Amino acid sequence: MPTYLGIDYGTKRIGLAWADALGIALPIKAIRGTDFDTCLDQLRKEIIERKIDQIVIGYPLHMDGRKGKRTEEVDQFVKILKASFALPVHRADERLTSHAAEEALGRNAKSKKTLKSGKVDATAACLILKDFLSRDTRDNELTFS
Repeated sequence: MPTYLGIDYGTKRIGLAWADALGIALPIKAIRGTDFDTCLDQLRKEIIERKIDQIVIGYPLHMDGRKGKRTEEVDQFVKILKASFALPVHRADERLTSHAAEEALGRNAKSKKTLKSGKVDATAACLILKDFLSRDTRDNELTFS
């Protein structure tokens, strides 16, 4: 079974999670998304250290399934990931994932300290990855050109 890196993309922070050969997804951390080169360097370190085979990124569709500005940003980021790492990148529906992450972390999830720590972002990445792995990934993957 492949080893996956889950990504919850954001312009301030990028949440990361990973799943090992057993398919168990765990949150890693969040990296600051403000400096793009540093962000890619940190992603590269995680990919090498954890021997990542595939990437799963949350795809922020509107509740009615339409694409928006954020999906365009993720599409651009996916192109950069593919070019930078030459790994398969899967888009996974992430609707309500951040809300579910906040619920999972409890009442302190919205505190400034928790938000800045990246726990919500890493937990959201973990939920995206868990959802992706719980499906038959070949049949249920979101596909966009």
